[in-house]
Amino acid sequence: MQEHRQRLDKWLWFARFARTRPAAVRLVAEGHVRIEGRRAENPAQGLKRGDVLTLALPHATVVVRILDFAERRGPYEAARLLYERLDAGGDDAPLAGEAGDD
Repeated sequence: MQEHRQRLDKWLWFARFARTRPAAVRLVAEGHVRIEGRRAENPAQGLKRGDVLTLALPHATVVVRILDFAERRGPYEAARLLYERLDAGGDDAPLAGEAGDD
């Protein structure tokens, strides 16, 4: 990909951490997303490769490093290539809502 930055809400949706883009906006607005340890305030904030996100999801707190961006929301297998899990539960098991159940 040639893009160097992507909006936070789009990336969360493309990476399948949110089922819809409005749900991704809500995650940010409700304070559940941190970028490099700082609370994300704006869903339109630009992300870059290498950024570390902490996501306080309903079922788990997940820490990921952004590896790549996408142009569209794809299947779990494609979305999983967008990030590296850094948290203790960092296996390849899909998070709830990730594995094609939308």
